[in-house]
Amino acid sequence: MFSRDTWKEIFETIQKNKLRTFLTGFTVALGIFIFVVLFGMGNGLNNTFTKFFGDDATNTLFVFPGRTTIPYKGYKAKRQIEFENEDLEDIEKNFSMLMEYITPRISRNALVTYKEESDNYNTRAVGPAHQFAEKTIMMKGRYLNETDILKKTKYAVIGRLVEKDLFKGEKSIGEFIDIGGSVFKVIGVFQDDGGDNEERYIYMPFTTRQLIEKNNDKIDQIILAFKPEIGYAGAMAFENKLDNFIRNKKIISPEDPNGIFIRNVADQLKQNQQFANVLQIIISGIAFAVIISGIIGISNIMLFVVKERTKEIGIRKALGATPKKVINSVLFESIFITTISGFIGMIIGISVLNSIGGKTLEDDYFITNPAINTGTAIFATILLIICGAIAGYIPAKRAARIKPIVALRDE
Repeated sequence: MFSRDTWKEIFETIQKNKLRTFLTGFTVALGIFIFVVLFGMGNGLNNTFTKFFGDDATNTLFVFPGRTTIPYKGYKAKRQIEFENEDLEDIEKNFSMLMEYITPRISRNALVTYKEESDNYNTRAVGPAHQFAEKTIMMKGRYLNETDILKKTKYAVIGRLVEKDLFKGEKSIGEFIDIGGSVFKVIGVFQDDGGDNEERYIYMPFTTRQLIEKNNDKIDQIILAFKPEIGYAGAMAFENKLDNFIRNKKIISPEDPNGIFIRNVADQLKQNQQFANVLQIIISGIAFAVIISGIIGISNIMLFVVKERTKEIGIRKALGATPKKVINSVLFESIFITTISGFIGMIIGISVLNSIGGKTLEDDYFITNPAINTGTAIFATILLIICGAIAGYIPAKRAARIKPIVALRDE
């Protein structure tokens, strides 16, 4: 297989034809480079979808009240639907077999003050289960519990950035903050993988918020989680049953699109994953098209190489070179150039992917951590090398069949 004379001859040929060698190698390297970068970008897009849903539980349904648009059972249109505490209890009673947890949410904006520091923050009045829905991670202290709900305590769980803004590195647990004119004791500090905005929230018991607002029992929205074992189909069926149940209870027409709204995170996740997969397939198709273009380029160049060396091949055959030796000479040259160039293109492509990942790319182009699996990159490179070998073999075989006398007459 290894012949020192053959390789010496190959290096001499490469040395004599630097431009042709460079163009062949450039075509291969560019093909692999574009493939690696495009494939990595596709993965980055997929990562964005995964991250978008990954910071919250994916088995949740968000139920929002709306304003009716269709008269129904004696009620006029434009009726504002409201949720109350008893709605939580009724849903829990009727769907306990399908549910993991349920929590209300009441959202308000308030001026929050601690000593000389103050700023506006969003507050969420919730139940203990809200921690699971938002995948809230406690850094210090504790989250809200059922006792806080029953006793309507004025306890607050603040985000990491709220603590940073107001307390400036001082101890926050056990301190008191003013939230919209009411004093709350800080019992916990949380962080959230959802980003900075998620860490600027303040949580409090929903019963405390209702007490502050004239002791009402109104809630803005209901968040509930279905049991993961019921699967996607079960979640869709659960959503339909829940929609019918609330429409019957609140006397909303089944045809009214605005009476209530249910956002099924599992359904959204599946749709977005399908969209991301289609995009990845399209990007992969484009990337492979680039590789095929590279292969065609190699084939054309090797055809040109053999044509250029026809007379030389004829002389060698006249001096006794066997067809096998002629094929090996052309084939090994093709494999050598495509291998070196392919891996150079792959390494540059991976380096570019590693260097362009960052906050700007994520915020402006929704591409998070673009990267390619090393195995995929090597597979694509080896595929191109094999195709390059085939591209070199075909003209090499043709050259081996040329009779010396014919080759020597070639112009």
